[in-house]
Amino acid sequence: MGTFCSVIKFENLQELKRLCHWGPIIALGVIAICSTMAMIDSVLWYWPLHTTGGSVNFIMLINWTVMILYNYFNAMFVGPGFVPLRWKPEISQDTMYLQYCKVCQAYKAPRSHHCRKCNRCVMKMDHHCPWINNCCGYQNHASFTLFLLLAPLGCIHAAFIFVMTMYTQLYNRLSFGWNTVKIDMSAARRDPLPIVPFGLAAFATTLFALGLALGTTIAVGMLFFIQMKIILRNKTSIESWIEEKAKDRIQYYQLDEVFVFPYDMGSRWRNFKQVFTWSGVPEGDGLEWPVREGCHQYSLTIEQLKQKADKRVRSVRYKVIEDYSGACCPLNKGIKTFFTSPCTEEPRIRLQKGEFILATRGLRYWLYGDKILDDSFIEGVSRIRGWFPRKCVEKCPCDAETDPAPEGEKKNR
Repeated sequence: MGTFCSVIKFENLQELKRLCHWGPIIALGVIAICSTMAMIDSVLWYWPLHTTGGSVNFIMLINWTVMILYNYFNAMFVGPGFVPLRWKPEISQDTMYLQYCKVCQAYKAPRSHHCRKCNRCVMKMDHHCPWINNCCGYQNHASFTLFLLLAPLGCIHAAFIFVMTMYTQLYNRLSFGWNTVKIDMSAARRDPLPIVPFGLAAFATTLFALGLALGTTIAVGMLFFIQMKIILRNKTSIESWIEEKAKDRIQYYQLDEVFVFPYDMGSRWRNFKQVFTWSGVPEGDGLEWPVREGCHQYSLTIEQLKQKADKRVRSVRYKVIEDYSGACCPLNKGIKTFFTSPCTEEPRIRLQKGEFILATRGLRYWLYGDKILDDSFIEGVSRIRGWFPRKCVEKCPCDAETDPAPEGEKKNR
């Protein structure tokens, strides 16, 4: 019993460490500032104790805060759900349709992907979100999406209170000066009138909170619409990208085939119900998924294997000619390289002169690829991949006719 309790405490402590990251710190800071200032300003603008409207307004503010934090912490601590270690399909022949993860020592179940940040294969992975310091996937997709909905709605309410408070205070300043303000919230019921301080600092703080609320409404609101768009099509962000690459592969090789996304049930309501349920528990087990008529259970994983093989064909071998420390924005590699560093959380890889690397995609001044390793002396490391400056490498003679085109530019064969 004591061992069991110690394990639970250790796991809870590990989960609490998720808060020690710039994403949750900023997100919770914005929530705290907007919520606190909205409650303070609502007292100044619409006194909650003596009017029904004021009471409803104040209760709604508390309600927004509670629901936002509930879904935020659910998305963070419940997590996306991970493929069990050493997992393999019940039918051994099905392994031919799946990729194998050396880190988890398991086959990647349909719709799952390995996350470098979490260091596990995530079920129905959508993306790794720095704001919750966790992946968004099978188990927490609904909570994450509800957070994206509630945060803008709460910020719109807060922004309205900020605007009304500043308008009221500025209007009253014309009569009562800048030190104190007499606010007539219910003249017939209260005597004497309340004296509420609202100085320049309070006004500046309210203005700052208004900027945060409006910025959050726009940024998070856009993310919500993107998430709902893919949920109604029963996709994830990664699967949308896989579908685009499937079309590109077919077009590149001029193949006589059509890729049909297998998990779209053909009805937005049916797709919606796979994520949002009354119980809060998503449908299925995260390992096996219903597919539309005419599709194979492993249609998507088969396409992924084709794309992986195509990636090997299109990859270009480079030799490292300059050492690179792995810095995000290296000053010693040129001004253009410094200012065009990829805006992504994908890693940079350290390079040493004489090493070889396979580049699979690139920007004008950066390349992304896998370092060629000798597995005999790097046991347990499946691959080292990431971004590196173009000027640190030169193309091997055997690959002189090919080159990873900058992202967004398609080659015509």
